[in-house]
Amino acid sequence: MTSHRSPKPLADPDRPVERAVMAALILATLAGLAWIVGMIYTVAQWPL
Repeated sequence: MTSHRSPKPLADPDRPVERAVMAALILATLAGLAWIVGMIYTVAQWPL
């Protein structure tokens, strides 16, 4: 009879690929927020 083993989790925090993907997502989010803030600043400074 075989023993029951729980499956290994898919997300291993020690894997460098997942860390690179998380870093890319964080950088993309920061870039998006900076773009939005820049657009708001540009529109607010627009001469009416």
